[in-house]
Amino acid sequence: MTKAVFTARVNSKYNDLPEVRYHFPRSYLRSVERVVGDWVTYYEPRRTTSDINSSGGRQAYFAMVRVMSIERDPEQEDHFYALVSDYLEFDQAVPFREGNHYYESGLRREDGKTSKGAFGRSVRLIPDEEYDLVLRAGFSGLSIGTEIPAERTNEGLADDLATYERPIIQRVVSRPFRDVAFSRQVKQAYNNTCAITGIRLINGGGRPEVQAAHIRPVQHQGPDSVRNGIALSGTVHWMFDRGLVSVDDDHTILVAEDCIPDPVLTMLNPDRRLRLPSSSWLAPHRQFMRYHRETVFKG
Repeated sequence: MTKAVFTARVNSKYNDLPEVRYHFPRSYLRSVERVVGDWVTYYEPRRTTSDINSSGGRQAYFAMVRVMSIERDPEQEDHFYALVSDYLEFDQAVPFREGNHYYESGLRREDGKTSKGAFGRSVRLIPDEEYDLVLRAGFSGLSIGTEIPAERTNEGLADDLATYERPIIQRVVSRPFRDVAFSRQVKQAYNNTCAITGIRLINGGGRPEVQAAHIRPVQHQGPDSVRNGIALSGTVHWMFDRGLVSVDDDHTILVAEDCIPDPVLTMLNPDRRLRLPSSSWLAPHRQFMRYHRETVFKG
């Protein structure tokens, strides 16, 4: 087993869903086979599409994931899917180069310039030590002492704090670390505002009232992705998890009318539409919303 970098575009021509699967041609099969059971970091290139004139990509590593297995694409000859789990976005995107330092040594030519040939490969194997450096940079701003999700405040902190003394890979696998990272990222994407009510409350210590809810629950293989998250006030979070409210593909708020009293309905956004993050890339993904409607919603 070994570590790798997978290039993932926002508007890829491949049938990707980075939280669930990575679509790739046969030319990368042997490299991906070496990664099965181990960890990968996703990299967003400068081009957001395959068009040579496309631009706007962050040129940065933005998430990590574990490769679980490989399946042949039944509809496209010579293409495959890497099925993944344990997706987690970095607290901050990591540029491929900082000054003269390249996180992937294979991208640096002997003359100190960037190797375009190496950069052109969508799947690149990297040693463990370089992978760890990317993770440490991606989570360098995350401290359990600055933000603990509301659902964990009644639990002992000893185990949570011990998590942050472990090697980086062990940390990111642990639930306490992932809860903090997911919570922080979702709240930031929604500007600490409840997407269903528009309520934004911050206490005197700077802690927001809003909570980060998984759309597809973790216990049902829901990933720790902002696209599988939504910022909700405590009461609405409770209703969302119990299927009393949900969201349609066009971001219309759905309500189990007979299960919610009228005073609560008046709290919802007047237009009954979800308030979305400023970046469309961070908006709830249809696959996760469909799962909530079909599996959790009682309407």
